[in-house]
Amino acid sequence: MLRLMTKPLALGALICAPLLASADDLADAIQKDYDDYLGELFEHFHSNPELSFMENKTAERLAAEFREAGFEVTEGVGGTGVVALLENGPGPLVMMRADMDGLPVEEKSGLSYASKAKQVDWNGDETYVMHACGHDVHITSLVGTARRMAAQRDDWSGTLMLIAQPAEERVAGAKDMREDDLWERFGQPDYALAFHVSSEIPTGKLGVTTGSPYSGADTVDIIVHGVGAHGASPHRGVDPVVLGSQIVLALQTVVSRELPPREAGVITVGAFHAGSKHNIISDRAHLQLTVRNDNFESRDLLLDGIRRVAQNMGRVAGLPDDKLPEVIVSDESVPPTINDGELTQRLMDTWGSRFGQDVFQRGKRQGMGAEDFPFFTNDPYIPSTYFAVGGTPQADFDREAAGGEPVPSHHSPLFKITPRPAVTLGTEATVVGLMDLMGK
Repeated sequence: MLRLMTKPLALGALICAPLLASADDLADAIQKDYDDYLGELFEHFHSNPELSFMENKTAERLAAEFREAGFEVTEGVGGTGVVALLENGPGPLVMMRADMDGLPVEEKSGLSYASKAKQVDWNGDETYVMHACGHDVHITSLVGTARRMAAQRDDWSGTLMLIAQPAEERVAGAKDMREDDLWERFGQPDYALAFHVSSEIPTGKLGVTTGSPYSGADTVDIIVHGVGAHGASPHRGVDPVVLGSQIVLALQTVVSRELPPREAGVITVGAFHAGSKHNIISDRAHLQLTVRNDNFESRDLLLDGIRRVAQNMGRVAGLPDDKLPEVIVSDESVPPTINDGELTQRLMDTWGSRFGQDVFQRGKRQGMGAEDFPFFTNDPYIPSTYFAVGGTPQADFDREAAGGEPVPSHHSPLFKITPRPAVTLGTEATVVGLMDLMGK
């Protein structure tokens, strides 16, 4: 049976709470909710992570939380996904999404509530599981948003859709929910929102861009065919290790010499498998690539360049056309996340007015991480904004800059977020944004 929190807020008290008269009242209410409920809920989620498509207890708990807040809830959408609707008169349908899966990582953060959970993975192997990317912040904030929007339903009009999404870490959950007739069953949103907590941004800050907050990612395999021979007689074969190495080096020129200098792109060869013994020239090599882009034009250029380089290097090695390297683009690929310019500027104006312009984290995005959120918003197009919420105190960055302990990255066993400022700012920014889009 599902065990609810030991200090639940009664539904009647939640729905009948007096309307919040000011910005300070909203902030105070969210802070109080964190003290009374959300803090303990966060620690519960952090201590009990589940792998992608196996988030059964997490989904069950979230469904119970949404029902308690007065939402109509449907479970099992696209696997373990949860959809919660709160209809509140005429107006737009606005979606807020949070991903809920953990990672196969053994936690070494030293937190008192660190995960000790284990789970049998997709290959039948038992593994440790950890919220090493902050999804526990996302779902806790989603519950906070549900509770606050229900308490303030006299202040807004429309339909709020909350989505708890499985398997973001495998970039598959959003696609599976869409393929489960998500919009046909529940309605297509007029706007879509999501956020990600970031260990690279100081607490109290928001990261927002009118461009691409997350890159597109393609998983690419190159199968290099050779002609096997004895290692002492290389002239009798075609060495796929040498050919594969030439392909790896030639691929570096696709970004440096073909992609426009101000366009972002990455081609990384993450694995190179070939051969079985010191003195045998094998007849096959396998290269595994990740390819990153920030727009569809760059994606086409990079993938076309990979095909051209791989196949023509095969011709240089003297291979016939039917033995040229094969380039296979996996269906695990995701498009770039591209924020709608008009919607994002509107929300930035609202957040800037609410929190002050200093709330925004300035500076360029450094990495090219990917997200599966675009599967919700690209086809058909839904205006969307994906923003970031700071998760690491500024003092930790100052210590790192002075030569001290570095701030752990996402997916690290040392990863940790300072939960209160992350959850409360994530909740407040979401509620403020929803009120702007759905306010009376």
